[in-house]
Amino acid sequence: MRLLIVEDEVKLNEQLCAYLKSEGYVTDSAFDGQEGLYLGEEHPYDLAIIDIGLPQIDGIEVIKKLREKGKKFPILILTARDSWQDKVGGLEAGADDYLVKPFHNEELRARANALIRRSNGHASPLLHFGPLTLDTAAKVVKLKEEALELTSFEYNTFEYLVQNVGKVISKTELTEHLYDQDFDRDSNTIEVFVGRLRKKIDPDGSLKPITTIRGQGYRFNLEADA
Repeated sequence: MRLLIVEDEVKLNEQLCAYLKSEGYVTDSAFDGQEGLYLGEEHPYDLAIIDIGLPQIDGIEVIKKLREKGKKFPILILTARDSWQDKVGGLEAGADDYLVKPFHNEELRARANALIRRSNGHASPLLHFGPLTLDTAAKVVKLKEEALELTSFEYNTFEYLVQNVGKVISKTELTEHLYDQDFDRDSNTIEVFVGRLRKKIDPDGSLKPITTIRGQGYRFNLEADA
């Protein structure tokens, strides 16, 4: 999942990016509202984390402009102002949730996971597809209750396909949402990841959860259990 971090405190910005990358996210960062607005308008994100007190353009205005441009990704606001007016202002501008500084990284991660999950129509972090289970909180995939040994790339690919169940996801979209800018977009790496992933989640070939749509991309086919 690709996240946008807009925070003018350099140390905090760097700490957030480092922590979220360690949790398997891809991050882009901006240090003022103008740069954050540009990135938010130009690139696809799964979540934006935006500080309210930004230079050049304040965070609430950034959120308003992103929503006016039709950007629908969830937004989590950060604020050092522990007043209900600032929280309400951010939410009314189009944010989906807020965190008051200082906060624990684990709470940030939990809120980010929840916002991404809910934006894709999933209420619970546990998603069951017959013998397959995806735990988006623990970032674990199980087959018949046995945890699978997936690389971070394999897990991220699987989670993104599951979060977009039924949709055809192109290699370009997977690359934009899951990998850093220096990822080799002309390689067959995505095909390799998907091939290895298929063997691990469907070793006997009975489920066929991931279909290749020739010339278009991949689609996760299984419906979640009720």
